[in-house]
Formats: sequence, C-alpha cells, structure tokens
Amino acid sequence: MTRRLQSAVRTAGYASTRGSQNVRLLFEDRPSDSPYVERIWRSRCDDPGTFTSLALNRWQLVVWRDARGEPHFTIRGSETHATPAYAPPHDGWVGILLTPGTFLSPLCATSLVDSAVTLPDATSTRFWLHGSAWQFPDYENADTFIARLVREGLLAREPVVEAALHNRLRGLSPRTAERRFLRATGLTQGTVRQIERARYAATLLRQGASILDTVARAGYYDQPHLTRAMRHFIGQTPAQLDGRRESEQLSYLYKTPPAWLVQDEGVR
Repeated sequence: MTRRLQSAVRTAGYASTRGSQNVRLLFEDRPSDSPYVERIWRSRCDDPGTFTSLALNRWQLVVWRDARGEPHFTIRGSETHATPAYAPPHDGWVGILLTPGTFLSPLCATSLVDSAVTLPDATSTRFWLHGSAWQFPDYENADTFIARLVREGLLAREPVVEAALHNRLRGLSPRTAERRFLRATGLTQGTVRQIERARYAATLLRQGASILDTVARAGYYDQPHLTRAMRHFIGQTPAQLDGRRESEQLSYLYKTPPAWLVQDEGVR
C-alpha cells in the first residue's frame, strides 16, 4: 500500500450514528457484464437518519457526497458484522459491488477489513488514485471506469476465491489455497461463507419466508443458530426481518442467492 493511501485509511462513506430517526434509503441496482463486478447500485435519502450497515464479504467502490454536496471516492473492505450508521441528506451514493476475490492491487485486503479508504480529491470532478487524477464514476459509466482500472493493472482477481467458494479447487494444498484466499479477501473461507449465508437468509425473511423455512433453505442447524447469525451479521432478529412488517432500514441487500450452500459443520 502506498504511503498516501495508508494515511487515508479510515471509516468513511457512512457517518457515525447520530440521533435516532430511522432513515429511508431508496435503492436501484443493475447487473454488469464485467467479471470483476457483482452489481452496480445507487441510493438516495431525502432526510437524515440511522440505518444498519450489513456484513459484506467483498469490496465496494462508493462515490458519495458530503453535506456540502462535494463528491468523494471510498474503497470499502469486507465488513464482518453489522454496524449502526448515519446517513446525511444528499443526492445519493453510487456503489460498485465487486465479485468475491476482486481487489485493488495497491491496497492490502487485511488492512481494509471493517475499514475503508477515502481517496484524496483532485478537483470537484476528480480524485487521486495511484498518482493520476480519475473522474468520479457514475451509475451509467461505472463499467467504463472498471474497464480502465483493469487496463491500468489496478484491479485484480484471485481465481482461487471463486474456485474455493464453488468447491472446485484443484492442484493446491488447503494451506496454500487458504493463504491466497486470505490475501485477496482479508477473510477466511469460513467467514466469507457465514456472511453470504446470513445475507441470503435475510433476503428470504424480507421476502416473507417463514423462520423455519429459512432455517432449512439457508442450512442453519435450528432457529437459535439463525437468530445468532442474524444479530451478528445483519443486526436484526429473524422476527424483525419479517417482510410483512416494517423494519429498520438496512444498507444495500442484493437479491442474488449464493451459488453454494455449504452444509458441513466447519462453516456453521
């Protein structure tokens, strides 16, 4: 990691919790043709308030505006637990959700776990990255921005991550695979699967699935096991996530179910 980026490491993009008003965030998302990107999303809120930032097992690139309307570019690492956050009123965020194992090569994945980097602004329309001034991406041109990162050699993928998550590892010892997995994500395979399972269970509950059905479909032992996971990774109980009732505002929860559901005791 460069010295400039090291000095910029701090929690950013979401302000710390203030007040008790529950904010309403409106989300829109779309797929991407890039193998480096899971989804592209944008959000806005009209009034300030609190929300819950969910655990997430992959990186996000986020453009956000401060109270003065000035844009900033933040690289958010994996988040291992739910945290309360505060959203000021503004025109909104634009987020690029990267695929598992995709990372910016100048940065260290382990140093970004439960943290973030906000890059220095160059002008009102550009920010500094790796010695160059980059234009802030928006919802429409995010794919072009990602393609340039790839061309410049700043965005990389670790194929071991996808192979491990789909149980397709070949020719690597478990120790070597885990080391490469940790270097790319900052997390162990077990933690990544736990977060993915919890987010999947949360989408089921928000869509109206019963608690018992969610336990079975997401592969939990029983209801207490599900409840512990929801509290830690999502910040709410299964009853609070019931899609038939109003619940606390959550950060972006994409609806794509995981391609795998690991059933062994090691990740439960």
